[in-house]
Amino acid sequence: MVRRAFEWAASAHNGQHRLSGEDYVNHPLEVAAILADLELDAATIAAALLHDTVEDTNVTAEEVKREFGPEVARLVEGVTKLGRISLRTDQQQQAENIRKMMVAMAEDLRVVLIKLADRLHNMRTLEPLTEAKRRKISRETLDIYAPLAHRLGIGQIKWELEDLSLRNLEPEAYDDVVKRIARKRHERESLVSDLREILARELEKVGIQAEITGRPKHIYSVWQKMTREDKDFSEIYDLSAIRVQVESVRDCYGVLGVVHSLWKPMPGRFKDYIAMPKSNGYQSLHTTVITHTGEPIEIQIRTHEMHRVAEFGVAAHWTYKEGGKDASFDQKLSWLRSLLEWQNEVGDAESFLNTVKVDLFQDEVYVFTPRGDVINLPADSTPVDFAYRIHTEVGHRCIGAKV
Repeated sequence: MVRRAFEWAASAHNGQHRLSGEDYVNHPLEVAAILADLELDAATIAAALLHDTVEDTNVTAEEVKREFGPEVARLVEGVTKLGRISLRTDQQQQAENIRKMMVAMAEDLRVVLIKLADRLHNMRTLEPLTEAKRRKISRETLDIYAPLAHRLGIGQIKWELEDLSLRNLEPEAYDDVVKRIARKRHERESLVSDLREILARELEKVGIQAEITGRPKHIYSVWQKMTREDKDFSEIYDLSAIRVQVESVRDCYGVLGVVHSLWKPMPGRFKDYIAMPKSNGYQSLHTTVITHTGEPIEIQIRTHEMHRVAEFGVAAHWTYKEGGKDASFDQKLSWLRSLLEWQNEVGDAESFLNTVKVDLFQDEVYVFTPRGDVINLPADSTPVDFAYRIHTEVGHRCIGAKV
């Protein structure tokens, strides 16, 4: 089916080119590759290959259904509808648009997974667009798509969307962080290599089999710490981390004991997301230790399955190729169904948006300006923080906020 879908897409898009000059069919092919990396089923990958055919070619929805069946046709139709949604409008319309995206997710989450992959490849190929267009798309991505990927637990898409958005929105800051990280890369890689060897040797002694890797911190995350927490680059000590993957939860805590016997843990820097998972399903042990060189470094410990969920999110639970979804899948999306049930009761798009902001973006504060723009702030921010984010003078002159 996937091969036939590619042949169909290649035929339908024959003669079409992107602004870069490359054949248009390369775009759906790259979108399908992103979803294949998430190990999604054949129907999703086929729909990804065909996702622009109904909108941008002479192919009809009926033809897709006749050739590939109702499941693929439904996915293509869902992506086509989402493609008509413009998120940067007034607040009422934006609320309604986000509601439509939520409805699409409730009907079949794979529609939104295709849309996320579509957005990711578009972000990778923004260069031919004008600066204004690149900034507009990047702001929309940072405001809506990256938080959505986070809420769905798809870390690898979230991180890349954030980095690509920052590169277009704050190019000087982006380049500055990249250069600073590059200057420290050699010494950090050397330290991580030493720590991996020490830890692997000690784990072997206690009979724990583990996969130990280094993990660089993402550019947006570094920039966010510098701006939100007003930190100098030299104060950010978790530029890289060590990730340990093991077979069982018991082994996770066993590794933690070994780590804390080797290096002194930093007070207040231990988080047990295994006992108390994040709302998007993320599980791991996080601890920051002072190494033998005197430098702090974060160590993350998780099982192989926890790592798969951290990287793929809800996509890790999509097992259509095995005949159905796993038992935890519906539970992980219960928040979405609750939102939609509430929306049916209230019928007010703006009220619905307030609930979405609480559930979808709960780690951050999202505030709408009178023009309908979205300003994202750290959790626990105040109206004064919002005022300063708009403009320094607005912050200086702010005398109160009406709630």
